[in-house]
Parts: sequence; structure tokens; C-alpha cells
Amino acid sequence: MDASPPKHSSRRHWNSRGEDKRRRLKQIAQHLEGKLVRRDSIVALLEALIHAGDRVVLEGNNQKQADFLSRSLVQVNPACVHDLHLLVPSISRPEHLTLFERGIARRVDFSFAGPQSVRLAQLLEEGKLEIGSIGTYVELYARMLVDLRPQVALVCAEQADRAGNLYTGANTEDTPTIVEATAFADGIVLAQVNEVVDELPRVDIPGSWIDLIVSADRPFALEPLFTRDPSRISDQQVLMAMLAIRGIYEHHGVTSLNHGIGYATAAIELLLPTYADSLGLKGRICRNWVLNPHPTLIPAIESGWVESVHCFGSEAGMESYVRARPDIFFTGADGSLRSNRTLAQLAGQYAVDLFIGATLQMDADANSSTVTLGRLAGFGGAPNMGHDPRGRRHTSPAWLSLMEGAAPLARGHKLVVQLIETTRNGVPALVDSLDAISVGLRSGMAITPVMIYGDDVSHVVSEAGLARLYRAQGLEERRAALAAIAGATPVARHTDAKRTASLRARGIVAFPEDLGIQRGEASRALLAAGSIAELVEWSGGLYRPPDRLRRD
Repeated sequence: MDASPPKHSSRRHWNSRGEDKRRRLKQIAQHLEGKLVRRDSIVALLEALIHAGDRVVLEGNNQKQADFLSRSLVQVNPACVHDLHLLVPSISRPEHLTLFERGIARRVDFSFAGPQSVRLAQLLEEGKLEIGSIGTYVELYARMLVDLRPQVALVCAEQADRAGNLYTGANTEDTPTIVEATAFADGIVLAQVNEVVDELPRVDIPGSWIDLIVSADRPFALEPLFTRDPSRISDQQVLMAMLAIRGIYEHHGVTSLNHGIGYATAAIELLLPTYADSLGLKGRICRNWVLNPHPTLIPAIESGWVESVHCFGSEAGMESYVRARPDIFFTGADGSLRSNRTLAQLAGQYAVDLFIGATLQMDADANSSTVTLGRLAGFGGAPNMGHDPRGRRHTSPAWLSLMEGAAPLARGHKLVVQLIETTRNGVPALVDSLDAISVGLRSGMAITPVMIYGDDVSHVVSEAGLARLYRAQGLEERRAALAAIAGATPVARHTDAKRTASLRARGIVAFPEDLGIQRGEASRALLAAGSIAELVEWSGGLYRPPDRLRRD
């Protein structure tokens, strides 16, 4: 039998993508000066560059947005460019969804949509968009290398030179991963930049990966997503933060960690130099962080609590402070932060001992989701960091503290903590059935959009107390522990006073008084900084908050 391969068919297949790229670039040559796109021709260029049905990455990150390109894309003629399949890590801009209203885009895979979550849910209900999947950041990036390979990527950077080399500055974020996934699959990469310069402070992405650059009409949009104003932290959130510090951080000796978005986690950061210091915990907890440069972490840094911080992205206004603290942050020779969402997600998944974050809704089994009726917020990176990674092989005291038994093959467990205020504006947050179930069914999703599965959750903290679920024996006891701290919610109906007393005696449930915390002591007065202005003072004037956060 002749087993020799066909002489040319495979080679023709291999070259087809490259030929398509060359053909597209040739069609837009009249709009170019080298790699530089004339700004006034950007809409015409996009109409020639992008074909109907293309898979397009539109850089919407947690912090930075390629907003000049998204504002331009929404202006193309839908008769020419339509039914696009968008890959958008964070749906953050109004025009991201206007693309679907105009028929320019039809399908989307995304990770987070906090600012546009309500409108996204409405468009889904109206049948104006299709959701491929709501994945995590790392999951979406990984699929760009496998089954979601982009034809076109629209990204942003601080600066470019005329050879197309990019300087991303403090907000590198997702850009290198998106560019690499596109460029090495013969896709086309178009980058908007704040300015074109002769010499860059450093090269973050080489020009050989970039096909086109355009100088935007204004600096790219930057959202201080993780910044929380201390003046908005409530006494109840301070109480929850005290419970976490005393009942989890101190108890397990947590030294490496990630904090999710929220006022309760911001309260933890602001209690380190005060309440945690009074417990003698400095040097024993919270040394190594995977975290955006939260302004609320400044007092802890300045008080000597923090040894290192690796960042997913920057926070608007923190640039000068980070530049002044290269001993803490990952900075380049130019002094600016080097953030990287892909690497930080991996660090948050495998290198830290604890993830703690808030959720919108939780059921009796501690399954939680930020997908609720009328709101499709997505998950961001929480499912990556908020689970026990079975591939972990290094040990630490905190990880080993959750090891069950002494069998030869026993292993530790990551601490996965969920913070939940039992009611919000009178609406219970602990429920018998997640809204995500009905949302998933009505939307035709193959699986329910759960953010963090209950069997990964080791601890739950509410204003009522702490449930150490990892200690519970069996599913019924886990449910009883959660019900004991569920406040006045449907889940609390399953409580039994005698069983709760037994759970408290065994340390599975802890109320504040069990941890030596008096509820009346939980006050905003304990915070190291009570306002944005006080954070600026702690920073020595280096933190420069965005105008909308200033309160003179």
C-alpha cells in the first residue's frame, strides 16, 4: 500500500490563513502610512479589514478599554460588517452592546460584564445576542489558542513606535495574550495607542506581532474597577472583615492570598494596620499578594505588612505610588508597573493559599453566582482562583491545615472563602434555588452559570458569623452550618438550635463572640483610613485618585 502523503493539498491548507491575511492587508493599503492607520479613515479601514461572520477580539479588560476602536467599530455599515463573533474579556463599554443592537455582532464569549450586566441581560432576553459561553479569563484566553482563534484583534496600548513596537505601561493586562493568540494564527492585530513616539520606555510587545497602529483621539478609557472609597464601608462590613481576620487568616496562618472586588475585602485591607496589628499578626499573615494595586492596601504597605504584590492590572491614580515602591510591586526599568492578567490569574490559582471574594447570591449548598434575574455580571477570574486546584503539588502551612486525615495520599486544600451579606436592600442573598438556574434554562445554556461551586468553598462569612464548611461531616452538616449564619433568609429556615449549639461547640460554626469579637466594637473607626483623602495622605501624596473619586 502506498502510504505517501498527498504532495500539495496539506501545504495549500496551511497557507490559506496566511493568504487571507495578506489579501486583507492589501485591501486596506490605501489607508496606511507604513503600519500607521490614518485616524480619519478608521471606519473605512474596519469595513475593509473585517469580514461578516469574523471572530474578533475586542479588548475590553477590567481596567483598560480599546474604546477608540469600539467607538469606531460601532459606526461601520451593518450591511458590510455583520454577524461578528466577539471575544470580549470584559463587556464594559456601552458600544460593546450597541454592536449587537445594530446587527454588527451576533455572538459573544466573555468573562465579565459588571458595568453592562443589566443591559446584557435585556438584549439576551430580546434575542438580539447569543452567548457562546461565560468563561473565566484564563479559560477565554486558552480557547483563543484552540477553538476560538481570532481573525482580527483590536487592542490598545500607551505608546507605539513606527515599527509597531508597543509600550503598554502599567496596564499591560490581557494585551500580550490576545496579541499572541491572534498574530501566531495569521490573524490581524490592530492597536490603538495614546501616542506614536520615536523611542519607547520599554518594549512590551514586539512590532513583528503587530500589523497596524492608530493614534487614538484621546487616551484609552481606564476604569478604577477595584478601587473602593473607605467612606462607603459599613460597620457590618467591618464586622465581617474582623471575622475573616480572626477566624480564618489568623487561625490558618494565611500568608499568600488574593482579594476579590468588594467593600468587605477593602475593610480587611484597612484593618491590617489596626485591628490585626492589635492581635499581634504582623509578619504572620497577609505578606504576599496577587492583587491589583488597591489604594486601600496603601496603609498596610506603609505599615510594613506587605512583602510583595503581583498585579492583574493597575488602578487609575496609583501609577506614581507604585513607581515609588519597586520593593513591593513588579516594575520595569522605566519604573512603571508590569501587570499581566494571564500570569496573575495563574498565580492566583496555584501560588496563593486563600481566595476571598463576595457574591450576589448563594444557595443552601454554598453554590454561588453573580448571574441573577435581570443581571448577567459574569465571573471574571473568580472561578479560577475560587476553587481548589487539583494540580497543586507544593505545600504550605495554610494549605496543609485543611488536610483531612493522615492517610499516605492525603492532601491539603486551598482556602476558598465567600463573603455574603445575608440581605441587600431587603432582598435575601441566601436562597433555596439560584436565579442562575432559571436564567440558564431560559437562555438555552448547556450548564447553569455557577460562579463558584459549593464543594470548593471552605469558609463562608456573613454578618451573623463564620461557617467552616471544610470541617463539616457530610452534606447535611454543611447545610446546617451555612443555615446557622444565614440571618433572616429562606436558608435560615433549616436551622435547629440544638444542632447549631453542637456545631459551635465543635468549631464548625463561630459567632463573633466565639472569636472574642464584640459586635459593638465593629466600627468604621477601626479602619486605618476612613476616606479617599486619608489614603492620599498615607501615600505621601503619590496616590492621585480620579476626579470622580475625589471628595475635597
